[in-house]
Amino acid sequence: MTLQGQNIYLRALEPEDLEFVYAIENDESIWEVSNTITPYSRFLIRQYLENAHQDIYEAKQLRLVICKKESAKAIGLIDLFDFDAKNKRAGVGIIIQNETDRNNGYGRQALELVIDYGFRQLQLHQLYANIATENKASLSLFTTFGFVEIGVKKDWNFTNNQFHDEAVFQLIKK
Repeated sequence: MTLQGQNIYLRALEPEDLEFVYAIENDESIWEVSNTITPYSRFLIRQYLENAHQDIYEAKQLRLVICKKESAKAIGLIDLFDFDAKNKRAGVGIIIQNETDRNNGYGRQALELVIDYGFRQLQLHQLYANIATENKASLSLFTTFGFVEIGVKKDWNFTNNQFHDEAVFQLIKK
């Protein structure tokens, strides 16, 4: 599966993505947004990639690699998670690995493609996102597409020796 944007495309995970996924999952600077607290081994990631062929109905999640069109270089990941076919909803999360690739519109294009895929192909009724209230870039990105804050979980995440709030955003298909 490949979803095409203007400067990026989204593709399914491949076994060759081992080192890329390993680098992202073990980057402590982004553990806060991924709710990760321990490193992942290459062995575990290899097992995960071997099972990545499962469809979203089986796995209840879909992880896609964000690649630049010009170079085919993988720059991030975007996920649909907690897929609930009965209630027609899923969570969405995104990470662009390197600072140099952030704020270039790649995340915006990826999110737009996933929203369209979720609503048109998967026939979802709604998407939601959990975003740290301090994460201004993500707050701006998701609200650009009409995600609305529906609540704040107070003192939800404990990082850097203090508690932080997390907002829940929702986008309902019109």
